Amino acid sequence: MRLRTVLTTVTAALAAATCLTAAGPASAGSYGSANSYGSHTCSPAVSLDRFSDALDKTTYQGTFVGNLSALAVDRDGSLTALSDRSSLFDLNAKTLAPKKVVQLADENGAALDSESLVIDRDGTRLITSEVEPSIRRYSHDGKILDRLPVPSSLLVAPAGRATYNQTFEGLTMLPGGHTLLASMEYALAGDSTGIVRFQTWNRTKGDHFKLGAQYAYRTDDAIQGVPEVQATPDGRLLVLERGFTAGVGNTVRLYLADPRRATNTSGIENLTGQPGVHLIKKTLLTDIATCPTLGATAKQPQPNPLLDNIEGMTITGKEKGRLKVLLVSDDNQNAAQTTRFYYLRVRV
Repeated sequence: MRLRTVLTTVTAALAAATCLTAAGPASAGSYGSANSYGSHTCSPAVSLDRFSDALDKTTYQGTFVGNLSALAVDRDGSLTALSDRSSLFDLNAKTLAPKKVVQLADENGAALDSESLVIDRDGTRLITSEVEPSIRRYSHDGKILDRLPVPSSLLVAPAGRATYNQTFEGLTMLPGGHTLLASMEYALAGDSTGIVRFQTWNRTKGDHFKLGAQYAYRTDDAIQGVPEVQATPDGRLLVLERGFTAGVGNTVRLYLADPRRATNTSGIENLTGQPGVHLIKKTLLTDIATCPTLGATAKQPQPNPLLDNIEGMTITGKEKGRLKVLLVSDDNQNAAQTTRFYYLRVRV
């Protein structure tokens, strides 16, 4: 999502949400230099190896390399980065240097507000747009191959109950490749503030997808949205929560979440405190503000100069019992923000 200011408001709807039940609450350094108890530690579960501003305010073949909202690892090990201005970049996994750019469009040739990305087992790209919202399947060269169904309640008002520009921000494929999961960024109208819906689809014959179960997740407060989710190898989720307050900066927290015992909310019109509705259980892994700065600088006020508008996340591998997780910030093509990559190690 593009830059916005969110004011924190305590409402009766937020109070009602407490009735729902949920258990639990420039490049620096060298890759591989972090350890659990050293100067790279963010928390007992997370360490920061390094960061890179190498792509900040750069261009490739005449296309601005920024506005990055999603990351994925391609089948050949390279990185794919998605811009919310309809550009899909292939990047060198080691240097981040762009190798290719593909321009995306909808069925009418119009640009997308593209926010999240999954590379499927056949190499095709599943990409969300948050203004409808939609999920389309694209070929490697940007041709539309398919479009997934979306529940009517998740559509932007007046067609549904979602708010424009606050819909499908996260997308991930669960282990086994049979279930796709998308996260809404903010609550639907009629749901308690801070309660966001996670929608799933089940793979059918011919690699199509039909609607599956839906779950509910509670963010820390009204200012926090969900910009990204990533499935871990055991079927749980890494969930990013992010907020922004003008003059203060960003809040970015990483959670481990488990949807496996959550209530299927697809048949519940309004989530406003019903007894027996179990939300996705979450556990805080780290607040990114607690990570070492490693020499990072910020172009606007931030609680930690390392922080920016972090929006994309992918798991790039596993080493010594920890997941290697890569984050990226969306600079909104704004001089006061930075396109920054963060290399984390996460113990789940």
